[in-house]
Amino acid sequence: MTDPKKQVVLMKGIGVSSGIVIGQAYFMERGVVEPAQFCYLDSRETEGEIERFKNALKESRDQLSRIKKKMEDDQRGKEHIRIIDAHLMILKDNMLINDTIKVIKEDRVNAEWALKTVLKDLMEYFNRMDDEYLRERSTDIEHIVNRVLINLMGRKHEPIADLKTPSIIIAHDLAPTDTAQMVKGMVLSFLTDVGARTSHTAIMARSLEIPAVVGLESITRKAENGDTIIVDGTTGTVIINPSESVVEVYRRRRERYENYGKALFHYKDLPCETKDGRRIRLVGNMEIVEEIDSLVEHGAEGIGLYRTEFLYLNRKDLPSEDEHVRAYKQVVKRMAPDPVIIRTLDIGADKAIAGAEQAKEINPAMGLRAIRFCLKNIDIFKTQLRAILRASANGKIKIMFPMISGIDELRRAKALLEEAKEELCAEGRPFDRNIEIGAMIEVPSAAIIADLIVKEVNFVSIGTNDLLQYSLAIDRVNEHVAYLYEPFHPAVLRIIKTVADAGAKAGVTVGVCGEMAGEPEYALILVGFGIEQLSMNAFSILRVKRLIRSINYAEAKKICKTIVGLPTAKEVEHYINAKLPGLYREEFWG
Repeated sequence: MTDPKKQVVLMKGIGVSSGIVIGQAYFMERGVVEPAQFCYLDSRETEGEIERFKNALKESRDQLSRIKKKMEDDQRGKEHIRIIDAHLMILKDNMLINDTIKVIKEDRVNAEWALKTVLKDLMEYFNRMDDEYLRERSTDIEHIVNRVLINLMGRKHEPIADLKTPSIIIAHDLAPTDTAQMVKGMVLSFLTDVGARTSHTAIMARSLEIPAVVGLESITRKAENGDTIIVDGTTGTVIINPSESVVEVYRRRRERYENYGKALFHYKDLPCETKDGRRIRLVGNMEIVEEIDSLVEHGAEGIGLYRTEFLYLNRKDLPSEDEHVRAYKQVVKRMAPDPVIIRTLDIGADKAIAGAEQAKEINPAMGLRAIRFCLKNIDIFKTQLRAILRASANGKIKIMFPMISGIDELRRAKALLEEAKEELCAEGRPFDRNIEIGAMIEVPSAAIIADLIVKEVNFVSIGTNDLLQYSLAIDRVNEHVAYLYEPFHPAVLRIIKTVADAGAKAGVTVGVCGEMAGEPEYALILVGFGIEQLSMNAFSILRVKRLIRSINYAEAKKICKTIVGLPTAKEVEHYINAKLPGLYREEFWG
């Protein structure tokens, strides 16, 4: 029951997992850990302090090992064990351990202070990275360091698995090891001060279908234990101490949402085609294997974008060819008989990996990244190409090269692929000799020569996230210009149409794997332009399928013919918003 004496607080954050929940707050001490006061040591005390640090490392490893064992024993969360293994690996990282010991010895300071100093340097390094997904991987290191700090200070960890009553978890931040232990039904939702859509915690929340809002900045200061809280994970809305009338509104909204969600599953096994018979393939974007179950459950017809960067992160060495093969085989077997499109390494100078020389760049987003990086680091590239080919013996795999800007890059990548094929032939290793090759269209130069690129490949996929950024000269994470990030911009629409027309003329499949693919209002336009495959997160699939089954391809083409003549993004948006209700209605939001 809501306490009428308490002030109602409305907050907006980043909705990372859809759903509406009404429940009681439960605080967990996670995230920011303030170390003990700076302590200067006598030279005779440093060895003892180093031993104390090593003991805290061992205790942290033991805690994670117990969590892993419990998850294995009770048959819950087995797919998340890989995340715990990655955290155990970080706890053995020589740089983290040796740098901390060095600070203790040379500066003669306590272990907490030394470890926090090393963490600060690591976080500054990661925060300089341009790629949002890779920036978020720094949180894994922060979570592990905080676990060690808590153990150094003699404080206790409170396992989420021990939660006794259904609750909404509130924390500054949550580690993937926390979300891996969550039990749906006991953890109703979680809210954090920090976080982003691409964090492991957010990804796992979606896979568990637990509504969640992150990036609330001050939820730990605004809410108290036991407060009644409304969470809308779709819109990122959080209401603390709502009135009974507001609770009733959200109860009805939750009922409509749940009924809408159930109704959408009616579409799962129906063909994804327009009313006049145009077939569109809906596939999934994924980064980690934990996302596959949800994609399959929502009717994905394959993987349209398998990001492989996670294999290279949080480690001191490069992944071996066999490690690559094991990862790809797991995904291919889980998705069989549907195809999996593996994007080759999209990493660069702003996101260093072990074993590669990388110089600092003033503008890494336009520097040595993606295919450019791979063509300069051929050994790394060839290892991945060989592994993809070897995995292709186990199911339908396609290869996609990112950030292609011209024909020369594409031909050089294809030549290296042919070299890898010849090597595997000589070794007698099986692979799909007719493996399909694709290129990502995400820079304007590639879009302008799409008619030439489609002659070199079996398919192309438009990466709308970067295409918008490069076409409109906008940094997506820069708050000062984010308002200019407009998918309805006439230039963006014309670029997409150019690529779609080139593919249609050459008989080459054109797909979209950016965020535009997963929103019905944009999907309407993409279908009208002739796009044949849309790749998105699991929870967008059925909404988009419902749209596609509600429209005529001929009508969508007419709409697109009109909007390419409109001069502004606002006019395009108004036109689409006026047309949509007659074609398709979001019943939940209506």
